[in-house]
Amino acid sequence: MDQQTLRIVPTFTPDDQAWLRRASITVPKYWAGHSVAPQTGDALRLGGRQFIVQGRVWEHDGMAPLLRLFLSSGHAESDTVFG
Repeated sequence: MDQQTLRIVPTFTPDDQAWLRRASITVPKYWAGHSVAPQTGDALRLGGRQFIVQGRVWEHDGMAPLLRLFLSSGHAESDTVFG
């Protein structure tokens, strides 16, 4: 498969999506130019948090294949603030 036609879309939990928006963090294209797609269990770090690939779903949007990655929550228990 031609890697250039494969889109890899990370899917974050709603809390992490809100955190990304509030912190104005842009998710880089981690796998651009790689010949191997990410696997379950792979980790990525973003904005000081770590996310684990927990699931993968292959889709096709009518134009090209799409690999949707479902990521773990990046909110560690140690990040909890007690008021």
